[in-house]
Amino acid sequence: MAGLVTAFGSGAMTNSVPALQEADCILVTGSNTTEAHPLVSTRIMRAVENGAKLIVVDPRDIQLAQFAHLHLRQRPGTDVAWLNGMMHVILKEALEDEEFVGTRTEGVEELKAAVAEYTPERVEEITGIPTEDLVAAARMYAGAGRAAIVYAMGITQHTTGTDNVISCANLAMLTGNVGRASTGVNPLRGQNNVQGACDLGCLSNVYPGYQAVTSEEMRAKFENAWGSAPPPKVGLTVTEMIDAAGEGTLKALYVMAENPMLSDPDINHVRHALEHTDFLVVQDIFLSETAELADVVLPGASFAEKDGTFTATDRRIQRVRKAIEPLGESRADWQIVDELARRMGAKGFDFASPAEIMDEIASLTPIYGGVSYQRLEELGYLQWPVPAADHPGTPYLHKGKFSRGLGHFTPIEFKEPQELPDEEYPLTLTTGRMMFHWHTGTMTRRSEKLHREVPDGYAEISPEDAESLGIGKSEIIRLVSRRGEIETRAWITRRVPPGVVFVPFHFAEAAANVLTNAALDPVAKIPEYKVCAVRAEKIA
Repeated sequence: MAGLVTAFGSGAMTNSVPALQEADCILVTGSNTTEAHPLVSTRIMRAVENGAKLIVVDPRDIQLAQFAHLHLRQRPGTDVAWLNGMMHVILKEALEDEEFVGTRTEGVEELKAAVAEYTPERVEEITGIPTEDLVAAARMYAGAGRAAIVYAMGITQHTTGTDNVISCANLAMLTGNVGRASTGVNPLRGQNNVQGACDLGCLSNVYPGYQAVTSEEMRAKFENAWGSAPPPKVGLTVTEMIDAAGEGTLKALYVMAENPMLSDPDINHVRHALEHTDFLVVQDIFLSETAELADVVLPGASFAEKDGTFTATDRRIQRVRKAIEPLGESRADWQIVDELARRMGAKGFDFASPAEIMDEIASLTPIYGGVSYQRLEELGYLQWPVPAADHPGTPYLHKGKFSRGLGHFTPIEFKEPQELPDEEYPLTLTTGRMMFHWHTGTMTRRSEKLHREVPDGYAEISPEDAESLGIGKSEIIRLVSRRGEIETRAWITRRVPPGVVFVPFHFAEAAANVLTNAALDPVAKIPEYKVCAVRAEKIA
């Protein structure tokens, strides 16, 4: 991520989840932690019990906010403004860590010039956060001995997602909260092995271990090991692949354990693209909405039916052990890929076990260089980077220095979201998760007990907006955006402020992503799931 990568490497969590409970202050933003990451939230709650200060920045009155010392409710899509505002206060009141800034960073003068305009009064005009609350938050965070920032997709899923993350990094460096235990910039991954997938090459711009595909040296290294290598150019991201399929320039798609027919923005566009793809293969454990459109469905195995590893959000590599044999004709994913590669004539796909695959990973991926199944069995887990077989792992990153040497401050200016409310679409829609269902519901909505807890989709709408539209309690309403419409049940609640509607995206019959905007962050290529303009209609 542009300037962030230069200082913070892969963008992984810099610190460890268990160490959060030893922090003196935790700033949580863009994360409904108790519902989306409940085990992480227990560490945060323990920190509060131990005396830590908790700042929650979220437009919604989420459960974690009930335990916060400060809850800042920003207008969706205005995160750069309040982050710059906090840094403005810190610099004005000389609360920065002068020693850290002076010895371990560069570019602070440019940062000072950029944030000088973000007075608390101007930030209130942009974000809606009261001046006194912003000042209190800045003092609380900067005054802590060990302060940690925890964020999730409420920060990244914007057209300014990269800017938001860089601003978090700027704030952490300005206060010296990097390179020490119980501090850092800590993104919470959206699924259990997203970190592992990114680590091992499931990104369009890097080989395993974040080794750039544009580097001729790296390409030669992998070509020597594999016998061939892809061209030295960055490929397409997930959303870009869907666009290319819709345009006819991408002819075939192989989708593994992903359900873009619910998880991607502008689902009507996604359906058009997938239906016009020449050849669609889906590998999954259930017949998802995407698999129903496939030419070929390959039955994969669940976590309980295979051996392997998961890498957690804090870089923690852990073993997954097979509990039962794969059901029916299903197979472990690595076995399916292995056999498919052999049938297509590829060399080097003669692995006998996941342990052998890990040995190859270690030989080519420096951050996993000292990882083996034997060590994982002995130690329980390892946190990368693990450069050698005698290395104990790394509980927190950037101790003593950044990977690039000096951490670089990157000044960021606030930009509005791509789509704002207007007369035709006067409300702001934001999307996310809730406790009882997970992601696209492919697994959880097949659980009778979880279905009983929350059987249907819903839209959170404020009492003020409901009254102005004549919407009654639990009434079915229609939500309309420039891309489509859905019907769902109204939950009239003060969890959302006036002007904002929240819809969880787990429910195919009321799919939030029919409405969302496919506009992308220009750097990370992440869609703007968290802000788009809609109107709510009472159904006669």
